[in-house]
Amino acid sequence: MILSVSRRTDIPAFYSAWFFNRIKEGFVYTRNPFKANAVSRISLHPNVIDCIVFWTKNPSYEFIENLHLLSDYNYYFQFTINTYESAIEQHVPKKPIIIESFKKLSRKLGKERMIWRYDPILLSNEYTVDYHIRWFELLLKSLAPYTEKCIISFIDFYKKSERNLKGTSVRTLTESEIYTLANQMQRMASANGLILETCAEEYDLSRFGINHGKCIDDKLIERITKKQIIAQKDKNQRKTCGCIESIDIGGYNSCQHNCLYCYANYSNEKVIENIKNHDANSPLLIGNIDDADIIIERKLYSILTDTLFG
Repeated sequence: MILSVSRRTDIPAFYSAWFFNRIKEGFVYTRNPFKANAVSRISLHPNVIDCIVFWTKNPSYEFIENLHLLSDYNYYFQFTINTYESAIEQHVPKKPIIIESFKKLSRKLGKERMIWRYDPILLSNEYTVDYHIRWFELLLKSLAPYTEKCIISFIDFYKKSERNLKGTSVRTLTESEIYTLANQMQRMASANGLILETCAEEYDLSRFGINHGKCIDDKLIERITKKQIIAQKDKNQRKTCGCIESIDIGGYNSCQHNCLYCYANYSNEKVIENIKNHDANSPLLIGNIDDADIIIERKLYSILTDTLFG
């Protein structure tokens, strides 16, 4: 099984101690986001966790320094580095700090395990098409030696993010603007030896050399594990999402980056409450088990085969 850590929050940035405590104890609890008292117990034994996919904007020093505790696991990073300032990405550190963390991880793990995310792409009075072209190229030149792939997406206005962005000039892109950006970004990526793919996009950008990507990617996992896998598309994700099945152990309303476009935070008050209720020693990311909770052991299985890959 693939473990997603996490689409819902930035565990490498804010919950490092909790995550490594879970690794040491060998299991984690997750609440069903639609049924609060339904709790899954998930084994973290390396025999069933075939690969871990980390999602982050800025892994903490503690997280990076404890990666040796994952010596029995396969893993890679989806690492977001955008060009937005603090008005949009409110608590994301300055870009030079993040870029250096990306490079440090790449040197430690290998550039094939570092996927750069430039997403979501949004437009506003400040963040124009020309702005993105200019700053994407600057980031590209800095990051290209440390990765093989960049994933892009264009902003979708979920009700949650629409509420957060109210009062700003942020807007979605027109079809013409998407094609202009896709053409220019692919040209620059190709010149720097990078593959450019999209994440959960309806637009077909193959005419520009950009294919639909898979953030939780069976081909990359086969490359990392050196074994073939048997995996299905994740039916719990959007129709346009190409990811294979995974289990996510994060929680909504718990990311402290407070990016205005984020779908995973939809109540600042709830974020503050959840942060206060976080216990690094609890099996749950937020809070603890109580008498009303029903705990069910999640049935897990390895998707690796005995067939060597490559």
